[in-house]
Amino acid sequence: MTSHAATAGKIGPNAITRAAEALRAQAGEIATIKLFRAAGLSHYLEAPPEQMVDECEVVALHGAMRDLLGPEAARHASYAAGMRTADYLLANRIPHPVQYLLRVLPPLLASRVLLSAIRRHSWTFAGTGHFAATAGHPTLLSIAGCPICRGAHAVAPACDYYAATFERLFQVLVSPRAQVQEIACEALGASACVFAVRWRDKRGADRAG
Repeated sequence: MTSHAATAGKIGPNAITRAAEALRAQAGEIATIKLFRAAGLSHYLEAPPEQMVDECEVVALHGAMRDLLGPEAARHASYAAGMRTADYLLANRIPHPVQYLLRVLPPLLASRVLLSAIRRHSWTFAGTGHFAATAGHPTLLSIAGCPICRGAHAVAPACDYYAATFERLFQVLVSPRAQVQEIACEALGASACVFAVRWRDKRGADRAG
């Protein structure tokens, strides 16, 4: 069994492979090749990673996306990659009996169970960053030392990859009305990237886990 200490500074390969898929769909093959070349990751287009990757490669890829695509297009590609990552996790990593259980639980309880699972696996997506989550109104998830926007300076929150991944998981497993908003971002000078999860119940009232 791989220890968390042994994978410090590593991130799951979805951060690379799903970004490549999203970029091909959004910008085309030639632009994707140029972008991966700029990030020093051309080899991953020929042989997509199957193991954990160095977080520096994820930092470089998202930096290249912002530099070559521009902030808005980079956010769209990052969001699409996050959605693809969540769909991969739902199809391949989260057992279907667990998914069924979460869907039939009351949303408040389901959100707490999902948060617990995300905490346990945060080492696979936060790298050397520090993940924390607090159930409440709204539910808050944060990553200090966030790899996606590390070293970036932006005029709007830049971590759409994480926002989309969290949103898709909460929509499928907790409530189809779930929405995630990044309310603080290190690229804007915050001490951590913070994501607020909210949804409305059938009566239209704002609810959160």
